Amino acid sequence: MTHNTPQITGGVDTHGQTHHVAVIDSVGRHLADQEFPATIRGYRDLLDWIRSHGTLVAVGVEGTGAYGAELARVLTAAGITVIDVDRPDRKTRRMKGKSDPIDAYAAATAVLSGRATGVPKSRDGGVEAVRVLRIARRSAVKARTQAMNQIRGLLVSAPAMLREQVAGLDRAALIRTLARLRPGHDLSRPLAATRAALRRLARRHQAMDAEITELDAEIGPLVEQAAPALLELFGIGPETAGQLLVSAGDNPERMRSEGAFAHLAGVAPIPASSGRTHRHRLNRGGDRAANNALHTIVLTRMRFDDRTRAYVERRTKEGLSKKDIMRCLKRFVAREVYRALTTTPTERTTQTDLVPAA
Repeated sequence: MTHNTPQITGGVDTHGQTHHVAVIDSVGRHLADQEFPATIRGYRDLLDWIRSHGTLVAVGVEGTGAYGAELARVLTAAGITVIDVDRPDRKTRRMKGKSDPIDAYAAATAVLSGRATGVPKSRDGGVEAVRVLRIARRSAVKARTQAMNQIRGLLVSAPAMLREQVAGLDRAALIRTLARLRPGHDLSRPLAATRAALRRLARRHQAMDAEITELDAEIGPLVEQAAPALLELFGIGPETAGQLLVSAGDNPERMRSEGAFAHLAGVAPIPASSGRTHRHRLNRGGDRAANNALHTIVLTRMRFDDRTRAYVERRTKEGLSKKDIMRCLKRFVAREVYRALTTTPTERTTQTDLVPAA
């Protein structure tokens, strides 16, 4: 049985207003390229145009987490295999130049050659909802911290009368007191102006505090619904669980193994051996937010979990430094998190010791 329709691979260079798509055949020959608007109609026209050149095998898309997010969703919904493609590095761009058609053909070539194999996050479920709400929460936390730092900075140089009024108060009492200040109408006096500034900052702090509380009430049920098994693990709360969920995405099965998740979270040990020295070091790559979440979990367990404290004591006697011990613990926690994210309750097993973390 013969097939007259050639097999083709697509590549897309994504931008805010337009997407440039290119098509190559099964041996890498450039067939055609064209630009489409980044709209719903444009996505449909783009897909129809690619399919008009042959049997579509896969499409490599740059920026599936940014400009190409909606295009990736549309292609996936149409049954197309979508591959996440990194933009060309600087060395490649210096050698081959930079343009939209060049980048689109490079994306298609990366898929055809097997150099690009990453499956993008689907971004179409509850985890995506957690992600966008966490962005608002993170912004509110930063604004609250900034307001608090500015309050303390103003108090350093404030008139003594004002400083003595709030001396010795904890943060909550300080904010309440400052929010009730009455600066008066004559702001030409430094004392009145300082009171007015402190009152505004304190009320901003209160507003951000209320917003964070509201967001926590909205995010918590979503995290529990998305990964109840994750919250059952020792030392994992809604905040760290939310970050780990966001890092894994709505389709954690895209990670082929727990080792792949460890690389994603930046906790896979990196060889650092030389000569007679055989050792591993911390991995400073991967998703740093996920790495920070695992770091927080490890610190909690080192303080409150008897099993972890016994492990730390044992490895310390063996001569490991605190950094190396924490590296091992992060790797072990990553294994637990991966199981909680990707397995059903009947498939999940309980780890009885920390030996595999070494």
